[in-house]
Amino acid sequence: MRLLSLLALGTLMLPLAALAADPDSYAQPDQVRITHLDLDLTIDFPRKQLEGVATLTLDWKNPDAPSLVLDTRDLKIASIEALHGNGKSSPLNYVLSPPDKALGSKLTVTAPNHPQRVRIVYATSPAATGLQWLGPAQTADGKLPFMFSQSESIHARSWVPLQDSPAVRFTYDAHISAPKDIRVLMSAINDARHPLDGNFSFDQPHPIPAYLLAIAAGGIAVKETGPRSAVYAEPSVVDKATHEFEDTEKMLATAEKLYGPYRWGRYDILVLPPSFPYGGMENPDMTFATPTVLVGDKSLVSLVAHELAHSWAGNLVTAASWRDIWLNEGVTTYVQGRITEALYGKALADEEALLSARALQKDIADMPANAQKLAPDPRGVGADDALSDVAYDKGSWFMRTLEQRFGRRAFDAYLKGYFNHFAFQSITTEQMLAYLKPQLIDRYPGKMRWAEVKAWVYGTGIPKDATLPDSPRFDTIDRERKAFLAGTLGADEIEAKGWNTQEWMYFLDRLPDVTPSGKLGELDATWHLTGTPNAEIGMRWYSHAIAGGDTSVWPAAAAHMIRIGRLYLTLPLYKAFARTPQGLAYAERVYAQAKPGYHPLTQQAVEAIFVKARKGSH
Repeated sequence: MRLLSLLALGTLMLPLAALAADPDSYAQPDQVRITHLDLDLTIDFPRKQLEGVATLTLDWKNPDAPSLVLDTRDLKIASIEALHGNGKSSPLNYVLSPPDKALGSKLTVTAPNHPQRVRIVYATSPAATGLQWLGPAQTADGKLPFMFSQSESIHARSWVPLQDSPAVRFTYDAHISAPKDIRVLMSAINDARHPLDGNFSFDQPHPIPAYLLAIAAGGIAVKETGPRSAVYAEPSVVDKATHEFEDTEKMLATAEKLYGPYRWGRYDILVLPPSFPYGGMENPDMTFATPTVLVGDKSLVSLVAHELAHSWAGNLVTAASWRDIWLNEGVTTYVQGRITEALYGKALADEEALLSARALQKDIADMPANAQKLAPDPRGVGADDALSDVAYDKGSWFMRTLEQRFGRRAFDAYLKGYFNHFAFQSITTEQMLAYLKPQLIDRYPGKMRWAEVKAWVYGTGIPKDATLPDSPRFDTIDRERKAFLAGTLGADEIEAKGWNTQEWMYFLDRLPDVTPSGKLGELDATWHLTGTPNAEIGMRWYSHAIAGGDTSVWPAAAAHMIRIGRLYLTLPLYKAFARTPQGLAYAERVYAQAKPGYHPLTQQAVEAIFVKARKGSH
């Protein structure tokens, strides 16, 4: 029976055999599943590696399964043993396949006797895609080295041999040895008062997928922001970060009021060095965050609202594959908006929703048809590419549409029930829809046709009747931008003195792709955009200035690119430079300087831009 036909039966849970195999993992969870991971690792900064032991507790699903299949990437396997109940062990035969560029190496462990536990002694590579190693000079304080992980989407396999699929959830505990004066943190409960004695232990009692496995270590200070929250950062950054994130407890209480209790115990935030490739990563108990949100006025703390919202949408109820990632990101972005509205007002929440929706409207028509779908057909793209604006922005737009059609009271009750029903499970789009139909669509007939739901999820583009919130401030900005471009309003007459970050983003986002250099010069002379410390504004401004041919901004743009490794804030500048031979050559020189401080994911993305640009020039 096809998955979609099960929806008509109101099926709420699909059997494991009905789930398509994860194309981004070698794992065979229908044969055997990891249920618990025990790590005992040593951090070796000089050699840039983790080394030690991973012990896997297994649940054998198939009594005839001959082997355990794991995901790895560039791991050096020393030995694999079966652990027996009497305390003894015996060696197991294994084969580590040649590496695939996208998936890494398949590790097949012959285990016909189905041991309950398997112990793997191994070491990581200095080039592990899921780890970044920074020397003291690459940190804010310049005193101690720093290391952090980024496991999403399929990079946990580069530092732990496991089943690296969001469909597989496991609990874990860990013992980590580190040099003295180094603080170690993981995606588990962290003790703010732990002595820096080189001996750290962690316990994550809730089952999580591999992409939420996280570790960080460095010269890290800590300040508590509430009874169940703290901010961790380098000593020179921690005060600024604590001020920016002082509303964390309020965010927690707001989210709980909407969607039920926070189930993870603590919600701490680690501010990483600027090379962190993402805005934030929702690691359970310990969000990893970019320092680019520390602008002093809390205008970008919606990032924290987003990562906190993942504690319900993503960490609690998880997409079973990267094809279904909108279940994480789309639902989370909607919940983020509700938290932002409750704490900072509807106007700001509406502005952020409009920013993302307008950007999606501009870009979606240029995407391949399949990439425009929330739940795409099988496709030959990597797991990292699944994290697109469609998953975030079309997904949240769909959630807002459901709220509008059914009303907040009904939709909040539905969403709270959804989180409870699927708590600590990984589900597909089809399972979500099978719950949605009886619990919302059928319960309130006449509000929304099932065909409309399917158009949102499986259709291309944005449905024509999709509504957007009103923003009087944005309407005024539209009028002023139009008048400025037409020459009837000078840059010094634009009423921008009181604009927040989102309003500057909106003004710049909707300038022409190539704005006349004279207009750009007028803007810069009045508002001093070159050299802005606000990375969101800087990324947009430098992209326009580069496209407009203003070479005077190139050094400031280069400083931005060298300082910031966050993909979203850096790649647009490389793309803008790469459109001309002169710009491409300059960008390559900037990259040579910036590369040592970039995360491997950022390095790969920048180098792909260069390859594409060189091909286009021939």
